[in-house]
Amino acid sequence: MKFNAMKFSNIVFLLAFQVIFNSFSGRAQSSFVEYQKSFSRVSKAFANREDTLKKQFAAKKLAWPMNYIYIRSFKFNSDLQVWVKNRLSDTFTLFKSYRICALAGTVGPKRMEGDYQVPEGFYYINEFNANSMYHLSLGLNYPNPSDKLLADSMRPGGEIYIHGSCVTVGCIPITDPQIEELYILSAYAKAAGQEFIPVHIFPAKYRDEKSADYLEKIYTADPSLKSFEANLRRVYDFFEDHRKLPVVAVSPKGEYVFY
Repeated sequence: MKFNAMKFSNIVFLLAFQVIFNSFSGRAQSSFVEYQKSFSRVSKAFANREDTLKKQFAAKKLAWPMNYIYIRSFKFNSDLQVWVKNRLSDTFTLFKSYRICALAGTVGPKRMEGDYQVPEGFYYINEFNANSMYHLSLGLNYPNPSDKLLADSMRPGGEIYIHGSCVTVGCIPITDPQIEELYILSAYAKAAGQEFIPVHIFPAKYRDEKSADYLEKIYTADPSLKSFEANLRRVYDFFEDHRKLPVVAVSPKGEYVFY
């Protein structure tokens, strides 16, 4: 084999660059948790909740901290679930559920500012608010691409959060201790490299008999709602069957499609 000095030096350079990049990336990721701890409320949350979270993970034989989380919310059931996993190829495991402690609006998507509706659809966390009026809060990317096509073009609304303080005018409220736990879990997932933490909001648990009966009554009164939520149901069913998330996209008409 003929020795190619230039090729060898290029390989060395690329390897060295990768080592430096990985080191920098690792520091950047871990520093996100440290940055969050620089805020008084978050620092206190870590002091008060992290050990308890570790024990809860150990009791369920889950590795701490996890690398990925998935959050899904059910409006009719007032339930917020947190699912976790460590590798991208793993299936999700349910870590725990939180009771949504205040309600606004009803079944159906959010379509304009001031309608008091909690959105329905597929979102991700786009903000960590350590100085929230509602203790701590995690922002959602409402309006998402579907909402931008289907909601009021001038006043679609915004500022949708999962937050503490147990009050709401269209967000997803839980108690202060619960938002502290969820904030910590989300911070660790982001630090591990999960840039887009999915938050799926459904009208109800479709496979629950009481929920299904309730939805059928709603759909009888408003068939268009059933049409909109049909693809939400398909994503819900996919996850129930596989414990993995499909890739969700938005059609030119604003409809959710998945692969």
